[in-house]
Amino acid sequence: MTGALGNPTLLRWLPVIVLPPILLLDGLLSEKGDPVDLLSVVIAYVAVLPLALRHRLGFFGMLPLLLGGIFLVLWSFEPGTTVVAIPAWALFELASNYGRRQTLMAAVAVVPSVIVSVLPFADGGAELVSVTLRNIAVCELALAAGYLVWHNRAALEREAERRLGEERLRIAREVHDVVAHAMVAINVQSGVAAHLLEHDSGQAREALLQIKRASGDALTDLRATLGVLRDPDHAAPVGPAAGLDDLEAVAGRLRGAGVEVVVDVDTVGAVPTPVHAAGYRIVQEALTNVLRHANAQTVTVVVRADSDMLTIVVADDGEGPDQPTAGARAGVRGMRERAQALGGTLEAGPRPEGGWRVEATLPLAPAPTRS
Repeated sequence: MTGALGNPTLLRWLPVIVLPPILLLDGLLSEKGDPVDLLSVVIAYVAVLPLALRHRLGFFGMLPLLLGGIFLVLWSFEPGTTVVAIPAWALFELASNYGRRQTLMAAVAVVPSVIVSVLPFADGGAELVSVTLRNIAVCELALAAGYLVWHNRAALEREAERRLGEERLRIAREVHDVVAHAMVAINVQSGVAAHLLEHDSGQAREALLQIKRASGDALTDLRATLGVLRDPDHAAPVGPAAGLDDLEAVAGRLRGAGVEVVVDVDTVGAVPTPVHAAGYRIVQEALTNVLRHANAQTVTVVVRADSDMLTIVVADDGEGPDQPTAGARAGVRGMRERAQALGGTLEAGPRPEGGWRVEATLPLAPAPTRS
């Protein structure tokens, strides 16, 4: 049944399939008008045919054809009350495709249109009032139902656009973190290698190996991230997502550049995968900023998790300025966005004893979704 309703051709011809039998049956049961004959059958199908051709005719082109068909039906076999289904179907289509403004205009136009249509065929007095009110109500309800369909579809589209924007931001943030960290590490290690090349070939060789590892890891991460853009429905990461257990690898790149890094990770209980990944990226960006801006000798990374909160503290003894540079501010903003996306917080600033400190708190329970 779902597959049939999802068929656009069937939906387009649905009024031609459904409405004529209803009109003809009502005509057979009606005490008014002439008996139903072959001409009545032809007229019933011709009257609703413009509904199937609405995409080609447009609503303004369909309107006079529908009005002519309705008068032919009433002239031919005069069904009881079901003839209003023809304009009601058209009004539903109008509201569901064109939205608020056209729906309001049609709702106003329905009243005089129904009155003009009913006057030649209804008896006077109470019957005229009853038929007129009933037909107006059916048409207005069709408009309301169509507008509800349009509104829900528009809401779904806005939600899809919001999710797409968030996914683009997430991918941009991932690419920034991967490339920035790799480029900073490569820049520092290449400087070390150039300095030691003539004096200590062993250390220079180790620096070059660090460059190779950093660039290889960055390429792997980029392939995993950009694979989502190539095939968002079926793309799978090249390897498992990096997490808090991989912080030693990040620290190793700083150690290769001559910075002493102490990593202290103590997590109690299970840490959700999104928190693992966000925590890793926050530490990675904080350490990248140390290499890029701080001129630090030592850095400490402390990660603690209890039953409901993960806390990350990255502190260095560098000589960074009280006011961070534009690049550092962008890095802090990216870390803060990661934390806030999970319902957490991030603070960054100079330490009283000198150096720089980044502290993030990430709740282990899922953040509430936005409606």
